[in-house]
Amino acid sequence: MPTRSVLAILLCFVAFASSACTRHEASDTPTYAFVSNGIDPYWVIAQAGVEKAGRDLGVDVVVHMPASGINDQKRILEDLLTRQVAGIAVSPIDPANQVEQLDDIAARIPLLTTDSDARESQRLCFVGVDNYVAGRMAGELVREALPDGGAIAVFVGRLEQDNAARRRAGLIDELLGREPDPTRHDPADATLEGNGFRIVGTLTDQFDMAKAKANVEDMISRHPDLDGAVGLFAYNAPMILEAVRQAGRIGDIAIVGFDERDETLAGVSDGSIHGTVVQNPFMYGYRSIELLHQIDSGDRSGIPADGFERIPARAIRKAEVDAFWAEKKELLGT
Repeated sequence: MPTRSVLAILLCFVAFASSACTRHEASDTPTYAFVSNGIDPYWVIAQAGVEKAGRDLGVDVVVHMPASGINDQKRILEDLLTRQVAGIAVSPIDPANQVEQLDDIAARIPLLTTDSDARESQRLCFVGVDNYVAGRMAGELVREALPDGGAIAVFVGRLEQDNAARRRAGLIDELLGREPDPTRHDPADATLEGNGFRIVGTLTDQFDMAKAKANVEDMISRHPDLDGAVGLFAYNAPMILEAVRQAGRIGDIAIVGFDERDETLAGVSDGSIHGTVVQNPFMYGYRSIELLHQIDSGDRSGIPADGFERIPARAIRKAEVDAFWAEKKELLGT
């Protein structure tokens, strides 16, 4: 289970997010909603972008972070429609099983997806990184750390999300030297070999921190020859780091992560994590509100022709981490 300090922080995030939802509901000013796929410090950075856009544009914004998975997200979206918000940006938890609800929203108000897409829905645009390309960037970091190849384990919250599936596909294709194919879906329990690498499996944790760490411990136990571990969600790298440290294998198992948790950046700084691929959640939040307001005002010129508002990812190694960390603190005002 998460420590008391972690639980306290998460409760603060929920309170912080909920406080935004009480403002100006009776106002004539349009209100735009941003709905994450869970509770995480990553989403607090996105919230900062949402709120900055609200101030800059003179509109009201609300941010919701579902605490209980898909059913909680569906309930939040239903409630937002009832409250007649002027537009919604959402990171769908299970896009394949949310198309009907998303299409119902899109038929009434502007709908964007962000961070993770729902390609089969009628959303107007996806705001985020090309997750397949970002996965390949993670693969490049692994190849830097392990130039002679090795046995690799992959860890992620859930593979139902479009971003997770595409990151994993990009990572595997890069490691195995395969031709690009963002739609390729290798079985999670398959052992995949090529180009000097052997991917021993992908374990999911459904956003359960204790399970995320236990998954790493299990892989270390089952594969004593494990050379590398890759975490595809923000919390995975910190959980990998804890498990590898407790196993006494820091420096022996190369770690590559995603996103910019402070624990991850500290690991990159001290060399216990080789690198991390970071997105720009602040801009996801800001640009989502900006686009929603433009569309709601009758201006659709900002919608890309291919429905994909690309916000590039970056690879952060030891040489870049201090400057990036300073940038993150500035965005959050800390």
